[in-house]
Amino acid sequence: MPDPHPQPVRVWDLPTRLFHWVLALTIVGSVASAKIGGNAMVWHFRFGQVVLMLLAFRILWGLVGGRWSRFSSFLYAPRTLLRYLRGESHPGESLEVGHNPLGSLSVFALLALLALQVGTGLVADDEIANVGPLNGFVATATGLAATAWHKGWGKGLILLLVALHISAIVYYRFGRQVDLVRPMVHGDKTLPAGTPASADGAPQRLLALVLLAACAGLAAWVFGLGG
Repeated sequence: MPDPHPQPVRVWDLPTRLFHWVLALTIVGSVASAKIGGNAMVWHFRFGQVVLMLLAFRILWGLVGGRWSRFSSFLYAPRTLLRYLRGESHPGESLEVGHNPLGSLSVFALLALLALQVGTGLVADDEIANVGPLNGFVATATGLAATAWHKGWGKGLILLLVALHISAIVYYRFGRQVDLVRPMVHGDKTLPAGTPASADGAPQRLLALVLLAACAGLAAWVFGLGG
């Protein structure tokens, strides 16, 4: 029986929250710099390097981060997604604590598309003034195909996912009276007592800093391969 006195539970640890907001700002900056073009493309490449760093960090944090940030907490079987869409759940399931089954699809799709976008950007060549740092490692046709995807379908699909994400936030806020934004700011959700919390102390934050530093080094090394 649900506890009649719910309490704040730490769901989103600080590293996850910072990842979320920095990635959002970086996507905005990347799209804006590409739209402006010219000298702003220098920043477009810098934003791309930051996205690569963040993606590498999120993959690692999905393995060792807070309970609800780990991939294992929101990697759902298809039948679970179908039950969720029908409004059904089994006793003991915590489908609404972290990423729900529908939200998890959005997370994985966005991470995959961003990885593909960074990858194509690394080998792109617009045949004008901008060449990805790894373009020299691929055939000319591959670089041109990557450029076409990067500037066309890749960008469009990412913007579509972002629009769907924002629409979902608005729907949950006004359609289901569930605020998804505030927990991603302060980390806590009001949940039944006994709901497992994510570890979010000094040891976890120090680990996140170490991992982020390693990922920053990796991203710098990759972008430096082009000379």
